[in-house]
Amino acid sequence: MLFIGAFTMQYMVLSLALLGTMAVIYDRMNIYRHHGTMTRKAFNLLKAWSSAFAFLLLLAFFSKNSDLYSRTVVFLLFIFGYILQVSLHFGLRLLQQRFATQEINTKALIIGTGPLADHIFERINSNPWMPEEVVGALTIPDADHVTDSAQTPIVGTLDDIRVLIAKHHIQTIYIAISLDSSPIIQQIYFNLLADNVNIHWAPNIFALNLINHSVKELAGIPILTLSETPLIGSHLLIKTIEDRVLATLILILAGPIMLLTAILIKFESPGPVFFRQERTGWDGVNFKIWKFRSMKQHQPETGGVEQATRNDPRVTRIGHFIRRTSIDELPQLFNVLAGQMSLVGPRPHALQHNEEYSKQIEAYLARQRIKPGITGLAQIRGYRGETRELEQMEKRVKCDLEYINSWSLWLDLSILVRTIFNLKSENAY
Repeated sequence: MLFIGAFTMQYMVLSLALLGTMAVIYDRMNIYRHHGTMTRKAFNLLKAWSSAFAFLLLLAFFSKNSDLYSRTVVFLLFIFGYILQVSLHFGLRLLQQRFATQEINTKALIIGTGPLADHIFERINSNPWMPEEVVGALTIPDADHVTDSAQTPIVGTLDDIRVLIAKHHIQTIYIAISLDSSPIIQQIYFNLLADNVNIHWAPNIFALNLINHSVKELAGIPILTLSETPLIGSHLLIKTIEDRVLATLILILAGPIMLLTAILIKFESPGPVFFRQERTGWDGVNFKIWKFRSMKQHQPETGGVEQATRNDPRVTRIGHFIRRTSIDELPQLFNVLAGQMSLVGPRPHALQHNEEYSKQIEAYLARQRIKPGITGLAQIRGYRGETRELEQMEKRVKCDLEYINSWSLWLDLSILVRTIFNLKSENAY
């Protein structure tokens, strides 16, 4: 190689590790299954390529092997590797489009209407990689729930399907109907056996609050996963390494601040330096959360948990400052190192609040399908602090579920960076 003179064993190990990491991360991020504009593809490639590199850098740091590699070589590999991938994707896209113009696209029909039918119609007809065109959708006679399609043209009813297959030379059928209409699928399947068309079923399950949904195979049986934690397999390993390494670094850097905070708390008011409270964590397992004590010692009048309010007389002077700057959350780094929390995830609420809000907000407890975090997507979007209105908690839960459904190392790192610029908040008091 240009800077090291030869392709040595350590760089061969790096190359193999990078290829293996790319295979896992690119598959998890659906790099080769989701297609859109070239700008979107380039951005998704950058996220996946950066995530692969970030994982290897953390691994090298954790194993103390980072000194074996030239920073210049690694930097050039990152830059030119990304440019090469974008060029290959762009070249293949142009080549595919050129051949697609010479082919006769196969025709397809959608059985069913509504948002799911619109989604299938848009994804197929706007995808240059698929030599297929959806002619339109068919309504289902006597269906209990018929939803109009906003963009998919309605070309007839289910009774017209044979005429339309012959007229448009249909080769593919997509069934997109609601769960309560699913018994009709068997009838459609057997009726179309003689027409030699491909039949795909897209069950309309999106009225449910899905958690990290996916389609898998178990012993040859297709399995549709409605709810699953994203922290399985390589995802759990990546997040564990991320948490342990970064939490250790932050503890080292924030150590002097934490020591000074502890001294000030002890001098200002009697009582312990730390506040500990039981919270619910990953998969409903309770644990004791650590915080710097920001209030005077007191007994709640109601016997329950009372949220801090603006100008709350219970909050001490140093407590007011550390709550506004989020310094009171720093002891939770010990929870992270203990494996009870993550740096990024849904904030763990008090047990009383879990009991209260789980009765009012659908899928509220689905927040527990991933480790709770010191910061999260809801926090960087401004949904932190006191929640007087139910709507405020609903928005926070919506952000938490979005985070679970789209978790990635890249998302965690971006939230951590954005948290730095959101440490001081008007909603924290």
